[in-house]
Amino acid sequence: MRPSDAVATDARRRLRPAGIAFGGDYNPEQWPEEVWAEDVALMKEAGVSMVTAGIFSWAEVEPRPGAFDFAWFDRVMDNLAGAGVAVCLATMTASPPPWLSRLHPEILPETADGRRMWPGGRQHYCPSSRVYREHATRLVERLADRYADHPALEMWHIGNEYGCHTPMCWCDESAADFRRWLSERYGDIGTLNEAWSTAFWAQRYDTFGEVLPPRLAPTFPNPAQQLDFARFSDDALLRCCLAEKEVLRRITPDVPVTTNFIGVYKHVDTFGWAAHQDVASVDFYQDPYDQDTHISAGFVFDVTRSAREGRPWMLMEQAPGAVNWRERNGPKPPGRMRLWSWQAVAQGADAVLYFQWRQSRGGAEKYHSAMVPHGGTDTRVFREVRALGREFASVPQIAGTRSTAEAALVLDWNSWWALELDSHPSTALDQMKIALAHYRPLFEAGIACDVVPPDRDLSGYRLVVVPNLYLLKEPDAERLTAFVRRGGHLLVSFFSGIVDDCDRVHLGGYPAPLREVLGLRIEEFWPLAEKETLDVRHADGTISRADLWSEAVVPEGAGTVAEFGSGPLAGQPAVTRHSFGSGTAWYVATRLTPEAMRALTDEVCRTADVGPVLTGLPEHVQATVRAGDGGHFVFLLNHGQEPAEITLPEPMTDVLAQGAAPAHRITLPGAGVAVLTTR
Repeated sequence: MRPSDAVATDARRRLRPAGIAFGGDYNPEQWPEEVWAEDVALMKEAGVSMVTAGIFSWAEVEPRPGAFDFAWFDRVMDNLAGAGVAVCLATMTASPPPWLSRLHPEILPETADGRRMWPGGRQHYCPSSRVYREHATRLVERLADRYADHPALEMWHIGNEYGCHTPMCWCDESAADFRRWLSERYGDIGTLNEAWSTAFWAQRYDTFGEVLPPRLAPTFPNPAQQLDFARFSDDALLRCCLAEKEVLRRITPDVPVTTNFIGVYKHVDTFGWAAHQDVASVDFYQDPYDQDTHISAGFVFDVTRSAREGRPWMLMEQAPGAVNWRERNGPKPPGRMRLWSWQAVAQGADAVLYFQWRQSRGGAEKYHSAMVPHGGTDTRVFREVRALGREFASVPQIAGTRSTAEAALVLDWNSWWALELDSHPSTALDQMKIALAHYRPLFEAGIACDVVPPDRDLSGYRLVVVPNLYLLKEPDAERLTAFVRRGGHLLVSFFSGIVDDCDRVHLGGYPAPLREVLGLRIEEFWPLAEKETLDVRHADGTISRADLWSEAVVPEGAGTVAEFGSGPLAGQPAVTRHSFGSGTAWYVATRLTPEAMRALTDEVCRTADVGPVLTGLPEHVQATVRAGDGGHFVFLLNHGQEPAEITLPEPMTDVLAQGAAPAHRITLPGAGVAVLTTR
């Protein structure tokens, strides 16, 4: 039976947040029912318009196999609907109840060395487990049937943070599933042998039945096997999500679905998953002790926005204050929660939510901050939350507007998985550190930047930045080459274009598929020792330092922009530039210092005629633009501690400052935010 007071779909739509959705993860099962009335009253006071609910409720709604009890959750949904709060309803499958692993211990995951992981935390399931999926989809069917027409239901939240704790499983059921996956991918065992280069070390397989996951081995497991297992593991998690989505689509075809990514996470391909989501959602927890946390956030936010090709997205989780899971968990200083929340909106979010609504009294996350802290409403955190909720509610016209960019940075999960395998020239290459080293100068220069997979259409960009695209498919190499030939500008960093989709080296000299467009070949890799540095002599006579990596570059048409000034490669190119077709391709054969990378990026941007949103911005001030039917908005965010003076190109009005007049100049305090418009 569905709740007796459920109403039709058009009534549910009346609860849809009119502007930027604001709220948090609501877990009423942690509290006695008399607290629930206070919850909805405080939500109204704080401007909450949406909550996620039910994420960890499986054991409460199905305390025994097949014995469902939704009565208490009906009251939760009715309370929220009565308060005008929309619900992003979780499928409750993120953490199985104890009875499931007791009755079916085969659902429990195993590590690469054969150790079983037990209940007591969360996500204690093997992604390939058919038993887990059967019970999960049964629960989802009951949920969807019960709440399909409930007035509070606005969106489905499938699972939660897939892969956070068990991204891979090496158990026998996973092994069987891996073999099925390989059979579908390769068709026959001969093709797999060719793809995996099994002639090396006598690894030739006679049947798929001989293949195992890359379990603990005496020495390096087959790299192509490791790469395929990373792909398979990502796909196994996705199939869990899609099994639930299929049920939801069948019963509630008009209700959008999402699931929350864990930042930019190695084990879950955001681009591959986002294609199956109606709205992209992400969790990101800034670190108050990291002075560059806003840059890391910017990268994650740009990935999330770009994953759905610029559509508005959801910040599903952040912390209003401290988290509980770092070694040192500092609170967000006054104003930073507001600043970092507005940063998400400035980079395309239409929803800002938190984990969680009310701070837990017990459990592993009791010291994780919440919108309503242990100290209640007479606290700095709640006052800041309430003020921000009201501020978001005052500017509903921002929702639905979008950002555009002339620059793009390429990120590929297949290459990431392959780059960080063992038995390489260096195992010190870290894809995220390298990507951020290329993203940071664009962010600091105020250049709007999308982050895209290598198979994305690049024709709308003037500049494409490619950090360490180690694995490069031939069609993607042709796409990059054509981009430059047609007049685009390309910046490529070292150890790119080295292997194909099966981790086999492209023959013909490194980087074979990019030699023509870059106008060079790499004769040898010269990775540097730990803490070793080299001089780099630039064309203007300045000398900077480089570390991590170097390469013996042989120009084949490219000109030298900077050369190594010390070490065995002294006098050889460190940075090159090549005119190709109507465009230009740059290559960086080492890791430059942040200052040198910024100078190079600035030069590349000038050549590409790619400029910032606003010129002359003070240090630490971020500027972005969102535009659409609701208007044209310029966001200014001061990530510094000191006030910043900004000169505007024309008189603009800060829509967050009620009664403000248009002005040519604006002063932003430390952690200050302004949303400007000419209307």
